Amino acid sequence: MNMARSVQTAHLDDPLASVFAATYAGLIAFIVVVTEGNFSRAADRLGIGRSAVSRNVKKLEEQLGVRLLSRTTRATSLTREGDLLYSSCHEGVSRIAQALEEMRDLRAGPPRGHLCIHSTVTFGRQIVAPLLAEFQYMYPEISLDLVLSDHPADFTVDRVDVAFLEGRLTDSQIIARTLAPMKMRVCANPEYLNARGIPERLEDLVEHDCINLRLPSGRIQEWELRRGAGISRPLINAKMTFNDPELILQAAIEGHGVVMLPSYLCRQALSSGQLVECLGELTVDDLAHYLCYQSRQHMPSRTRTFIDFMSVQMNRVLAGQNMV
Repeated sequence: MNMARSVQTAHLDDPLASVFAATYAGLIAFIVVVTEGNFSRAADRLGIGRSAVSRNVKKLEEQLGVRLLSRTTRATSLTREGDLLYSSCHEGVSRIAQALEEMRDLRAGPPRGHLCIHSTVTFGRQIVAPLLAEFQYMYPEISLDLVLSDHPADFTVDRVDVAFLEGRLTDSQIIARTLAPMKMRVCANPEYLNARGIPERLEDLVEHDCINLRLPSGRIQEWELRRGAGISRPLINAKMTFNDPELILQAAIEGHGVVMLPSYLCRQALSSGQLVECLGELTVDDLAHYLCYQSRQHMPSRTRTFIDFMSVQMNRVLAGQNMV
């Protein structure tokens, strides 16, 4: 048996293959002809020529091997086979049409539906979560699911719609909107600094107890500080290491050493005098907060609305957090 005959035999033996082989354009044309009563009105409804409707229906009849419509100069009527097909398919086609219309509404209609948001734990607690109540008050038909994790967002597997990232972008496959600069601050408890001295140069850090952050990958987060026109990543003498930035903040407030933290996390402690900033002129300025998503095309209105809302609100909030 040659390949062509083998494929043909498989096609005849597999009902599913036969279904997929049918012309769906023909099926839609057939349903609309029956609903509208003739080919001319069906063509108007579908926005195509009458001849195209006729060709689509004829091709469907040829593929199914049955006559579906009886055509005369005065009327178009269903054959017995056509009546059976219409009865079986009409409800399904109507549901497909309704589903397509709902998809259009999700993109262009009033914002509604479900939105999955990903953020790092600390940023999500401190910045994202406080803004969600106002957003949902404005758009009550949108349900929100905030996932806090310091692991990178997986847009496909976890079905994430929007993710907040901080630092530098490493994934070129996603689209990122910059929300605001990300200001890092080196700081310590004033009593600790009185006892150990205030570091004034990068080299002074080797004389201090520092507190490090362990990343989800297991690596220690590097301290980046300016050295002349370049960037230095000094080896930090860590007295303590945590995998939670909020524990690092608390350890610094308690006087256990020098830390490097983002402004949004340590601003309140700096404003109240619990911490004092050091080496401010040496911190880098090429970091940022980003709002990320996969594509601008076919974006549901709920996602577009959330992105626009957060862009405005976070720019305001983060601009204030960077000022001490």
